[in-house]
Amino acid sequence: MVVDFENIVFVIVSGAAVLGALGCVFANRVAHSLLWLMLTFFAVAGIFLMAQAEMLAAIQILVYLGSVMLVVQFGVMLTRRTIQDVDI
Repeated sequence: MVVDFENIVFVIVSGAAVLGALGCVFANRVAHSLLWLMLTFFAVAGIFLMAQAEMLAAIQILVYLGSVMLVVQFGVMLTRRTIQDVDI
């Protein structure tokens, strides 16, 4: 089995995607969950770049991170704090 640079980068980027997805699910606050989701989107864009799909990577970054996640992040940050501080 030959281990080259592309395989190592793929393992790192895919690990970041899985770590971001797990962080998104297990984060205590909604704002932290959105930041983990942003990491996941960046990692998926990196995987698209490795697959030589530059247009998909650009769309991933511009559409999801540039507009959708930014609007959702501002919406979460501007909501009242009493909604988020519920103890289970």
